[in-house]
Amino acid sequence: MLGHILYILVFSSVAVALPAHRLAENAALVLTIGTLGMWRYGWGAINFVRAQIFIHIVHPRRRAIVTQKYLERQRPAHSFFLVTTYKVDTAVTARVYRSLFKAAAASRGGATVVASIVDTADERLIRRIYSLTKPGVSHVRLIVDRIPATGKRDALATSLRIIARQCPMPDDIVVLIDGDSCPPVDLVEKCAPYFVDPKIGAVTTDEDCEIDESRLFRDWFNLRFTQRQMMMSSMGLSGRVLTLTGRLSIFRASLACDPDFIDNVQHDWLAHWRLGTVKFLTGDDKSTWFWLLKRGYEMAYLPDVCSLSMESQPKPGFVDSAVALMLRWFGNMLRTNGRALALGPRRIGWFTWWSLLDQRISMWTTLLGPATVMMSAVLVSPLVLPLYLAWVMFTRYVYCCLLTTFRPAFPITYPFLLYFSQIGGALVKTFVLFRLDRQKWTRQSAARRKTRSASVPERLQNLSSTYVHMLASAWLLLAAFVISTATM
Repeated sequence: MLGHILYILVFSSVAVALPAHRLAENAALVLTIGTLGMWRYGWGAINFVRAQIFIHIVHPRRRAIVTQKYLERQRPAHSFFLVTTYKVDTAVTARVYRSLFKAAAASRGGATVVASIVDTADERLIRRIYSLTKPGVSHVRLIVDRIPATGKRDALATSLRIIARQCPMPDDIVVLIDGDSCPPVDLVEKCAPYFVDPKIGAVTTDEDCEIDESRLFRDWFNLRFTQRQMMMSSMGLSGRVLTLTGRLSIFRASLACDPDFIDNVQHDWLAHWRLGTVKFLTGDDKSTWFWLLKRGYEMAYLPDVCSLSMESQPKPGFVDSAVALMLRWFGNMLRTNGRALALGPRRIGWFTWWSLLDQRISMWTTLLGPATVMMSAVLVSPLVLPLYLAWVMFTRYVYCCLLTTFRPAFPITYPFLLYFSQIGGALVKTFVLFRLDRQKWTRQSAARRKTRSASVPERLQNLSSTYVHMLASAWLLLAAFVISTATM
Protein backbone atom coordinates (compact mmCIF):
# COMPACT_ATOMS: atom_id res chain seq x y z
CA MET A 1 0.00 0.00 0.00
CA LEU A 2 2.85 2.39 0.81
CA GLY A 3 4.23 1.92 -2.71
CA HIS A 4 0.87 2.87 -4.22
CA ILE A 5 0.64 6.00 -2.06
CA LEU A 6 4.13 7.12 -3.03
CA TYR A 7 3.40 6.44 -6.68
CA ILE A 8 0.26 8.60 -6.64
CA LEU A 9 2.06 11.37 -4.76
CA VAL A 10 4.86 11.43 -7.33
CA PHE A 11 2.73 11.81 -10.46
CA SER A 12 0.36 14.20 -8.68
CA SER A 13 3.25 16.39 -7.52
CA VAL A 14 4.82 16.46 -10.97
CA ALA A 15 1.51 17.37 -12.63
CA VAL A 16 0.76 20.15 -10.14
CA ALA A 17 4.28 21.62 -10.01
CA LEU A 18 4.65 22.14 -13.75
CA PRO A 19 2.89 24.93 -15.67
CA ALA A 20 -0.01 23.17 -17.34
CA HIS A 21 -0.45 25.96 -19.91
CA ARG A 22 2.69 24.74 -21.66
CA LEU A 23 0.71 21.70 -22.76
CA ALA A 24 -1.80 23.85 -24.61
CA GLU A 25 1.00 25.79 -26.27
CA ASN A 26 2.52 22.70 -27.80
CA ALA A 27 0.67 21.23 -30.77
CA ALA A 28 2.78 18.06 -30.53
CA LEU A 29 1.42 17.05 -27.17
CA VAL A 30 -2.10 17.97 -28.18
CA LEU A 31 -1.85 15.55 -31.09
CA THR A 32 0.04 12.85 -29.22
CA ILE A 33 -1.89 12.76 -25.97
CA GLY A 34 -5.12 13.93 -27.57
CA THR A 35 -5.68 12.15 -30.87
CA LEU A 36 -3.47 9.10 -30.38
CA GLY A 37 -4.34 8.86 -26.70
CA MET A 38 -8.09 8.96 -27.26
CA TRP A 39 -7.79 6.35 -29.99
CA ARG A 40 -5.73 3.91 -27.93
CA TYR A 41 -7.62 4.43 -24.66
CA GLY A 42 -10.92 4.34 -26.55
CA TRP A 43 -10.01 0.98 -28.04
CA GLY A 44 -8.99 -0.25 -24.59
CA ALA A 45 -12.29 0.96 -23.13
CA ILE A 46 -14.26 -0.86 -25.82
CA ASN A 47 -12.47 -4.12 -25.04
CA PHE A 48 -12.94 -3.58 -21.29
CA VAL A 49 -16.70 -3.09 -21.64
CA ARG A 50 -17.02 -6.02 -24.05
CA ALA A 51 -15.09 -8.25 -21.64
CA GLN A 52 -17.36 -7.33 -18.73
CA ILE A 53 -20.47 -8.03 -20.80
CA PHE A 54 -19.06 -11.38 -21.90
CA ILE A 55 -17.93 -12.56 -18.45
CA HIS A 56 -20.98 -11.47 -16.47
CA ILE A 57 -23.83 -11.80 -18.97
CA VAL A 58 -23.15 -13.67 -22.21
CA HIS A 59 -20.85 -16.46 -21.00
CA PRO A 60 -22.97 -17.62 -18.02
CA ARG A 61 -26.06 -17.84 -20.25
CA ARG A 62 -24.17 -19.68 -22.97
CA ARG A 63 -22.68 -22.12 -20.48
CA ALA A 64 -26.09 -22.92 -19.02
CA ILE A 65 -27.53 -23.63 -22.48
CA VAL A 66 -24.71 -25.89 -23.74
CA THR A 67 -24.43 -27.73 -20.42
CA GLN A 68 -28.12 -28.62 -20.54
CA LYS A 69 -27.82 -29.86 -24.12
CA TYR A 70 -24.70 -31.88 -23.24
CA LEU A 71 -26.43 -33.57 -20.32
CA GLU A 72 -29.32 -34.53 -22.59
CA ARG A 73 -26.99 -36.44 -24.89
CA GLN A 74 -26.82 -40.20 -24.63
CA ARG A 75 -23.02 -40.35 -24.65
CA PRO A 76 -20.47 -38.10 -22.89
CA ALA A 77 -17.43 -37.18 -24.97
CA HIS A 78 -14.29 -39.28 -24.87
CA SER A 79 -11.28 -37.04 -24.31
CA PHE A 80 -7.87 -37.43 -25.93
CA PHE A 81 -5.08 -35.60 -24.10
CA LEU A 82 -1.98 -34.89 -26.20
CA VAL A 83 0.97 -33.67 -24.12
CA THR A 84 4.33 -32.64 -25.59
CA THR A 85 7.23 -32.94 -23.16
CA TYR A 86 10.76 -31.90 -24.08
CA LYS A 87 13.51 -30.64 -21.78
CA VAL A 88 11.08 -29.98 -18.95
CA ASP A 89 12.29 -30.23 -15.35
CA THR A 90 11.53 -33.63 -13.78
CA ALA A 91 9.59 -32.13 -10.87
CA VAL A 92 7.44 -30.13 -13.29
CA THR A 93 6.81 -33.17 -15.49
CA ALA A 94 5.72 -35.21 -12.47
CA ARG A 95 3.33 -32.50 -11.34
CA VAL A 96 1.89 -32.01 -14.82
CA TYR A 97 1.14 -35.70 -15.36
CA ARG A 98 -0.37 -36.15 -11.90
CA SER A 99 -2.83 -33.36 -12.63
CA LEU A 100 -3.32 -34.68 -16.15
CA PHE A 101 -4.28 -38.17 -15.00
CA LYS A 102 -6.70 -36.66 -12.46
CA ALA A 103 -8.37 -34.63 -15.23
CA ALA A 104 -8.48 -37.71 -17.47
CA ALA A 105 -9.98 -39.82 -14.67
CA ALA A 106 -12.74 -37.21 -14.24
CA SER A 107 -13.79 -37.61 -17.88
CA ARG A 108 -17.11 -39.51 -17.75
CA GLY A 109 -16.73 -40.68 -21.33
CA GLY A 110 -13.29 -42.15 -20.74
CA ALA A 111 -9.92 -40.74 -21.75
CA THR A 112 -6.78 -41.50 -23.70
CA VAL A 113 -3.50 -39.81 -22.82
CA VAL A 114 -0.89 -39.58 -25.58
CA ALA A 115 2.47 -38.51 -24.16
CA SER A 116 4.83 -37.22 -26.86
CA ILE A 117 8.36 -37.47 -25.47
CA VAL A 118 11.98 -37.61 -26.56
CA ASP A 119 13.91 -38.83 -23.50
CA THR A 120 13.60 -42.35 -22.09
CA ALA A 121 13.81 -40.87 -18.59
CA ASP A 122 10.54 -39.03 -19.23
CA GLU A 123 8.92 -42.24 -20.43
CA ARG A 124 9.92 -44.10 -17.25
CA LEU A 125 8.67 -41.27 -15.07
CA ILE A 126 5.31 -41.00 -16.87
CA ARG A 127 4.70 -44.75 -16.78
CA ARG A 128 5.60 -44.81 -13.08
CA ILE A 129 3.11 -42.03 -12.28
CA TYR A 130 0.45 -43.80 -14.35
CA SER A 131 1.00 -47.11 -12.54
CA LEU A 132 0.79 -45.44 -9.13
CA THR A 133 -2.52 -43.81 -10.04
CA LYS A 134 -3.87 -46.85 -11.93
CA PRO A 135 -6.62 -47.71 -9.41
CA GLY A 136 -8.22 -44.32 -10.01
CA VAL A 137 -7.69 -44.23 -13.78
CA SER A 138 -9.02 -47.61 -14.83
CA HIS A 139 -10.86 -46.05 -17.79
CA VAL A 140 -7.82 -44.02 -18.86
CA ARG A 141 -5.48 -45.39 -21.50
CA LEU A 142 -1.86 -44.26 -21.76
CA ILE A 143 0.02 -44.18 -25.08
CA VAL A 144 3.65 -43.06 -25.05
CA ASP A 145 4.87 -41.69 -28.37
CA ARG A 146 8.67 -41.46 -28.27
CA ILE A 147 10.10 -39.63 -31.26
CA PRO A 148 13.39 -37.98 -32.30
CA ALA A 149 13.90 -34.35 -31.24
CA THR A 150 12.87 -32.87 -34.58
CA GLY A 151 10.60 -30.17 -33.17
CA LYS A 152 7.21 -29.65 -31.57
CA ARG A 153 5.36 -29.56 -34.88
CA ASP A 154 6.56 -33.06 -35.78
CA ALA A 155 5.66 -34.24 -32.29
CA LEU A 156 2.13 -32.88 -32.53
CA ALA A 157 1.58 -34.28 -36.03
CA THR A 158 2.82 -37.76 -35.10
CA SER A 159 0.66 -37.93 -31.98
CA LEU A 160 -2.41 -36.56 -33.77
CA ARG A 161 -2.07 -39.37 -36.31
CA ILE A 162 -1.98 -41.84 -33.41
CA ILE A 163 -5.20 -40.31 -32.10
CA ALA A 164 -6.77 -40.46 -35.58
CA ARG A 165 -6.03 -44.21 -35.67
CA GLN A 166 -8.11 -44.63 -32.50
CA CYS A 167 -11.15 -43.64 -34.64
CA PRO A 168 -12.64 -41.01 -32.32
CA MET A 169 -16.28 -40.04 -32.64
CA PRO A 170 -16.96 -36.66 -34.29
CA ASP A 171 -18.10 -35.12 -30.99
CA ASP A 172 -15.11 -36.37 -28.96
CA ILE A 173 -12.48 -33.83 -27.97
CA VAL A 174 -8.71 -33.52 -28.34
CA VAL A 175 -6.88 -31.54 -25.66
CA LEU A 176 -3.47 -30.14 -26.66
CA ILE A 177 -1.30 -29.39 -23.61
CA ASP A 178 2.25 -28.15 -23.19
CA GLY A 179 4.53 -30.23 -21.00
CA ASP A 180 4.70 -27.51 -18.35
CA SER A 181 0.96 -26.85 -18.00
CA CYS A 182 -1.46 -28.43 -15.52
CA PRO A 183 -5.11 -28.80 -16.58
CA PRO A 184 -7.90 -28.37 -14.00
CA VAL A 185 -9.58 -31.54 -12.78
CA ASP A 186 -12.97 -30.58 -14.24
CA LEU A 187 -11.55 -29.60 -17.63
CA VAL A 188 -13.56 -32.07 -19.71
CA GLU A 189 -16.89 -31.47 -17.97
CA LYS A 190 -16.50 -27.71 -18.39
CA CYS A 191 -15.24 -27.72 -21.99
CA ALA A 192 -16.88 -30.66 -23.76
CA PRO A 193 -20.42 -29.20 -23.58
CA TYR A 194 -19.45 -26.37 -25.96
CA PHE A 195 -18.97 -28.82 -28.80
CA VAL A 196 -22.70 -29.56 -28.95
CA ASP A 197 -22.71 -26.46 -31.15
CA PRO A 198 -21.54 -27.62 -34.59
CA LYS A 199 -20.10 -24.16 -35.33
CA ILE A 200 -17.53 -24.51 -32.52
CA GLY A 201 -14.19 -25.84 -33.74
CA ALA A 202 -12.11 -25.26 -30.60
CA VAL A 203 -12.10 -23.59 -27.20
CA THR A 204 -9.32 -22.10 -25.14
CA THR A 205 -9.16 -21.12 -21.48
CA ASP A 206 -7.82 -18.64 -18.96
CA GLU A 207 -4.24 -19.12 -17.76
CA ASP A 208 -2.31 -18.69 -14.54
CA CYS A 209 1.35 -19.33 -13.82
CA GLU A 210 3.85 -20.25 -11.13
CA ILE A 211 7.33 -18.76 -11.27
CA ASP A 212 9.88 -19.45 -8.55
CA GLU A 213 12.52 -17.11 -9.88
CA SER A 214 12.62 -13.32 -10.26
CA ARG A 215 9.68 -11.48 -8.70
CA LEU A 216 9.79 -8.95 -11.52
CA PHE A 217 9.50 -11.70 -14.11
CA ARG A 218 6.61 -13.23 -12.15
CA ASP A 219 4.80 -9.87 -11.96
CA TRP A 220 5.30 -9.35 -15.70
CA PHE A 221 3.81 -12.73 -16.53
CA ASN A 222 0.86 -12.19 -14.16
CA LEU A 223 0.21 -8.80 -15.75
CA ARG A 224 0.23 -10.33 -19.23
CA PHE A 225 -2.20 -13.07 -18.17
CA THR A 226 -4.51 -10.47 -16.63
CA GLN A 227 -4.47 -8.44 -19.85
CA ARG A 228 -5.03 -11.66 -21.75
CA GLN A 229 -8.14 -12.42 -19.70
CA MET A 230 -9.60 -9.05 -20.68
CA MET A 231 -8.72 -9.23 -24.37
CA MET A 232 -9.74 -12.86 -24.83
CA SER A 233 -13.06 -12.21 -23.06
CA SER A 234 -13.66 -9.27 -25.40
CA MET A 235 -12.92 -11.45 -28.42
CA GLY A 236 -15.08 -14.20 -26.94
CA LEU A 237 -18.06 -11.91 -27.39
CA SER A 238 -17.49 -12.18 -31.16
CA GLY A 239 -17.06 -15.95 -31.08
CA ARG A 240 -13.53 -15.90 -32.48
CA VAL A 241 -10.44 -15.52 -30.30
CA LEU A 242 -7.12 -14.37 -31.77
CA THR A 243 -5.13 -17.42 -30.74
CA LEU A 244 -5.57 -20.97 -29.48
CA THR A 245 -2.82 -21.06 -26.92
CA GLY A 246 -0.41 -23.95 -27.07
CA ARG A 247 -0.43 -24.22 -23.29
CA LEU A 248 -3.94 -25.68 -23.31
CA SER A 249 -6.62 -25.67 -26.01
CA ILE A 250 -9.40 -28.13 -26.82
CA PHE A 251 -10.42 -29.15 -30.34
CA ARG A 252 -13.27 -31.06 -31.91
CA ALA A 253 -11.82 -34.52 -32.60
CA SER A 254 -13.14 -34.74 -36.15
CA LEU A 255 -11.22 -31.56 -36.99
CA ALA A 256 -8.03 -32.31 -35.05
CA CYS A 257 -7.80 -35.68 -36.81
CA ASP A 258 -8.41 -34.24 -40.27
CA PRO A 259 -5.35 -35.11 -42.41
CA ASP A 260 -5.20 -31.56 -43.75
CA PHE A 261 -5.27 -30.14 -40.21
CA ILE A 262 -2.43 -32.42 -39.16
CA ASP A 263 -0.39 -31.62 -42.26
CA ASN A 264 -0.92 -27.92 -41.63
CA VAL A 265 0.39 -28.29 -38.07
CA GLN A 266 3.48 -30.12 -39.29
CA HIS A 267 4.26 -28.10 -42.43
CA ASP A 268 2.87 -24.59 -42.21
CA TRP A 269 4.54 -21.86 -44.23
CA LEU A 270 4.22 -18.32 -45.53
CA ALA A 271 4.93 -16.95 -49.00
CA HIS A 272 6.58 -13.54 -48.48
CA TRP A 273 7.24 -11.07 -51.29
CA ARG A 274 10.80 -10.37 -50.09
CA LEU A 275 11.77 -13.31 -47.89
CA GLY A 276 10.42 -16.03 -50.14
CA THR A 277 8.96 -19.16 -48.55
CA VAL A 278 9.12 -18.96 -44.75
CA LYS A 279 8.62 -22.34 -43.11
CA PHE A 280 7.18 -22.11 -39.61
CA LEU A 281 9.24 -23.55 -36.78
CA THR A 282 7.31 -22.08 -33.85
CA GLY A 283 3.69 -20.91 -33.66
CA ASP A 284 1.80 -24.19 -33.95
CA ASP A 285 -1.03 -22.56 -31.96
CA LYS A 286 -1.36 -19.92 -34.68
CA SER A 287 -1.42 -22.62 -37.36
CA THR A 288 -4.30 -24.46 -35.72
CA TRP A 289 -6.12 -21.16 -35.17
CA PHE A 290 -5.78 -20.04 -38.79
CA TRP A 291 -6.84 -23.44 -40.14
CA LEU A 292 -10.13 -23.16 -38.23
CA LEU A 293 -10.54 -19.45 -38.96
CA LYS A 294 -10.35 -19.76 -42.74
CA ARG A 295 -12.87 -22.62 -42.66
CA GLY A 296 -15.39 -20.49 -40.80
CA TYR A 297 -15.36 -22.25 -37.42
CA GLU A 298 -15.96 -20.33 -34.21
CA MET A 299 -13.43 -20.52 -31.38
CA ALA A 300 -14.82 -19.94 -27.91
CA TYR A 301 -13.15 -18.56 -24.81
CA LEU A 302 -13.91 -19.96 -21.37
CA PRO A 303 -12.96 -17.36 -18.72
CA ASP A 304 -14.04 -19.63 -15.84
CA VAL A 305 -11.65 -22.49 -16.75
CA CYS A 306 -8.00 -21.93 -15.87
CA SER A 307 -4.85 -23.91 -16.57
CA LEU A 308 -1.66 -23.51 -14.55
CA SER A 309 1.74 -23.32 -16.23
CA MET A 310 5.15 -23.48 -14.59
CA GLU A 311 7.23 -20.81 -16.28
CA SER A 312 10.93 -20.02 -15.99
CA GLN A 313 13.21 -17.30 -17.29
CA PRO A 314 14.85 -18.34 -20.55
CA LYS A 315 17.80 -16.02 -19.82
CA PRO A 316 19.48 -14.74 -16.63
CA GLY A 317 18.22 -11.14 -16.80
CA PHE A 318 14.60 -9.94 -16.81
CA VAL A 319 14.90 -7.70 -19.88
CA ASP A 320 16.75 -10.33 -21.91
CA SER A 321 14.15 -12.95 -20.94
CA ALA A 322 11.22 -10.69 -21.76
CA VAL A 323 12.67 -9.71 -25.15
CA ALA A 324 13.42 -13.35 -26.02
CA LEU A 325 9.85 -14.35 -25.27
CA MET A 326 8.35 -11.38 -27.10
CA LEU A 327 10.46 -12.15 -30.17
CA ARG A 328 8.85 -15.59 -30.33
CA TRP A 329 5.31 -14.51 -29.40
CA PHE A 330 5.14 -11.53 -31.73
CA GLY A 331 6.91 -13.37 -34.51
CA ASN A 332 4.22 -16.06 -34.40
CA MET A 333 1.53 -13.37 -34.35
CA LEU A 334 2.86 -11.38 -37.31
CA ARG A 335 3.59 -14.41 -39.47
CA THR A 336 -0.11 -15.29 -39.37
CA ASN A 337 -1.61 -11.80 -39.05
CA GLY A 338 -1.33 -10.85 -42.73
CA ARG A 339 -2.98 -13.95 -44.15
CA ALA A 340 -5.76 -13.73 -41.55
CA LEU A 341 -6.42 -10.11 -42.55
CA ALA A 342 -6.59 -11.21 -46.17
CA LEU A 343 -9.65 -13.34 -45.38
CA GLY A 344 -11.64 -10.12 -45.07
CA PRO A 345 -14.13 -8.80 -42.50
CA ARG A 346 -17.18 -10.43 -44.07
CA ARG A 347 -15.64 -13.86 -43.70
CA ILE A 348 -14.24 -13.61 -40.17
CA GLY A 349 -16.37 -10.82 -38.69
CA TRP A 350 -15.75 -7.08 -38.51
CA PHE A 351 -14.55 -6.93 -34.91
CA THR A 352 -12.14 -9.82 -35.36
CA TRP A 353 -10.81 -8.30 -38.58
CA TRP A 354 -10.35 -4.87 -36.99
CA SER A 355 -8.56 -6.42 -34.00
CA LEU A 356 -6.12 -8.06 -36.40
CA LEU A 357 -5.61 -4.76 -38.21
CA ASP A 358 -5.00 -3.05 -34.87
CA GLN A 359 -2.15 -5.47 -34.21
CA ARG A 360 -0.43 -4.02 -37.26
CA ILE A 361 -1.17 -0.37 -36.52
CA SER A 362 -0.66 -0.24 -32.75
CA MET A 363 3.08 -0.97 -32.88
CA TRP A 364 3.62 2.28 -34.80
CA THR A 365 1.20 4.49 -32.89
CA THR A 366 2.70 3.26 -29.62
CA LEU A 367 6.14 4.45 -30.71
CA LEU A 368 4.93 7.65 -32.34
CA GLY A 369 3.85 9.12 -28.99
CA PRO A 370 7.19 8.84 -27.15
CA ALA A 371 9.13 9.81 -30.29
CA THR A 372 7.08 13.00 -30.67
CA VAL A 373 7.47 13.84 -26.99
CA MET A 374 11.25 13.34 -27.10
CA MET A 375 11.56 15.62 -30.14
CA SER A 376 9.28 18.18 -28.53
CA ALA A 377 11.51 18.15 -25.45
CA VAL A 378 14.56 18.92 -27.60
CA LEU A 379 13.00 21.32 -30.11
CA VAL A 380 10.32 23.08 -28.05
CA SER A 381 10.60 22.78 -24.27
CA PRO A 382 12.17 20.27 -21.85
CA LEU A 383 9.10 20.70 -19.61
CA VAL A 384 7.33 18.37 -21.99
CA LEU A 385 9.15 15.38 -20.46
CA PRO A 386 7.91 15.66 -16.85
CA LEU A 387 4.41 16.44 -18.11
CA TYR A 388 4.52 13.32 -20.25
CA LEU A 389 5.91 11.32 -17.34
CA ALA A 390 3.01 12.38 -15.12
CA TRP A 391 0.53 11.50 -17.87
CA VAL A 392 2.07 8.07 -18.40
CA MET A 393 2.09 7.32 -14.66
CA PHE A 394 -1.53 8.41 -14.29
CA THR A 395 -2.96 6.56 -17.29
CA ARG A 396 -1.08 3.31 -16.59
CA TYR A 397 -2.18 3.35 -12.96
CA VAL A 398 -5.83 3.84 -13.94
CA TYR A 399 -5.49 0.99 -16.46
CA CYS A 400 -4.07 -1.30 -13.78
CA CYS A 401 -6.94 -0.38 -11.46
CA LEU A 402 -9.40 -1.44 -14.14
CA LEU A 403 -7.56 -4.75 -14.49
CA THR A 404 -8.43 -5.57 -10.87
CA THR A 405 -11.93 -6.38 -12.10
CA PHE A 406 -10.32 -9.46 -13.71
CA ARG A 407 -7.66 -10.27 -11.07
CA PRO A 408 -7.87 -8.85 -7.53
CA ALA A 409 -5.24 -6.23 -6.54
CA PHE A 410 -1.92 -5.52 -8.26
CA PRO A 411 1.65 -4.80 -7.13
CA ILE A 412 3.09 -1.34 -7.73
CA THR A 413 5.41 -2.83 -10.34
CA TYR A 414 2.47 -3.23 -12.75
CA PRO A 415 2.36 0.35 -14.15
CA PHE A 416 6.10 0.25 -14.90
CA LEU A 417 5.89 -3.24 -16.41
CA LEU A 418 2.88 -2.17 -18.46
CA TYR A 419 4.79 0.73 -20.01
CA PHE A 420 7.81 -1.52 -20.58
CA SER A 421 5.59 -4.07 -22.35
CA GLN A 422 3.99 -1.39 -24.51
CA ILE A 423 7.17 0.35 -25.65
CA GLY A 424 9.45 -2.68 -25.57
CA GLY A 425 6.79 -4.80 -27.24
CA ALA A 426 6.28 -2.23 -30.01
CA LEU A 427 10.04 -2.11 -30.66
CA VAL A 428 10.18 -5.91 -30.85
CA LYS A 429 7.16 -6.04 -33.16
CA THR A 430 8.65 -3.54 -35.61
CA PHE A 431 11.91 -5.52 -35.55
CA VAL A 432 10.16 -8.85 -36.18
CA LEU A 433 7.82 -7.42 -38.82
CA PHE A 434 10.73 -7.11 -41.25
CA ARG A 435 12.39 -10.38 -40.18
CA LEU A 436 9.62 -12.96 -40.27
CA ASP A 437 12.12 -15.62 -41.32
CA ARG A 438 13.92 -15.52 -37.95
CA GLN A 439 12.54 -18.11 -35.54
CA LYS A 440 13.76 -20.04 -32.54
CA TRP A 441 12.48 -21.52 -29.32
CA THR A 442 13.41 -19.96 -25.99
CA ARG A 443 13.31 -22.24 -22.95
CA GLN A 444 13.58 -25.40 -25.00
CA SER A 445 16.35 -24.08 -27.28
CA ALA A 446 14.92 -26.00 -30.19
CA ALA A 447 16.25 -23.82 -32.97
CA ARG A 448 17.47 -25.91 -35.87
CA ARG A 449 20.01 -23.48 -37.26
CA LYS A 450 23.48 -24.76 -37.88
CA THR A 451 26.46 -22.76 -36.78
CA ARG A 452 27.87 -21.59 -40.09
CA SER A 453 28.62 -18.38 -41.89
CA ALA A 454 25.72 -16.86 -43.81
CA SER A 455 25.68 -17.32 -47.57
CA VAL A 456 25.66 -14.35 -49.93
CA PRO A 457 21.88 -14.57 -50.59
CA GLU A 458 21.26 -14.75 -46.83
CA ARG A 459 23.44 -11.71 -46.22
CA LEU A 460 21.62 -9.77 -48.91
CA GLN A 461 18.31 -10.80 -47.39
CA ASN A 462 19.45 -9.64 -43.94
CA LEU A 463 20.61 -6.34 -45.41
CA SER A 464 17.24 -5.87 -47.12
CA SER A 465 15.49 -6.52 -43.79
CA THR A 466 17.65 -3.92 -42.10
CA TYR A 467 17.05 -1.45 -44.92
CA VAL A 468 13.25 -1.65 -44.92
CA HIS A 469 13.20 -1.54 -41.11
CA MET A 470 15.35 1.60 -41.08
CA LEU A 471 13.23 3.15 -43.84
CA ALA A 472 10.01 2.58 -41.89
CA SER A 473 11.61 3.91 -38.72
CA ALA A 474 12.80 7.00 -40.60
CA TRP A 475 9.24 7.71 -41.74
CA LEU A 476 8.07 7.34 -38.15
CA LEU A 477 10.70 9.80 -36.91
CA LEU A 478 9.85 12.20 -39.74
CA ALA A 479 6.21 12.15 -38.67
CA ALA A 480 7.28 12.76 -35.07
CA PHE A 481 9.45 15.69 -36.19
CA VAL A 482 6.62 17.26 -38.21
CA ILE A 483 4.19 16.95 -35.30
CA SER A 484 6.67 18.24 -32.71
CA THR A 485 7.46 21.37 -34.74
CA ALA A 486 3.87 22.10 -35.73
CA THR A 487 2.14 25.16 -34.36
CA MET A 488 -1.52 25.54 -33.39
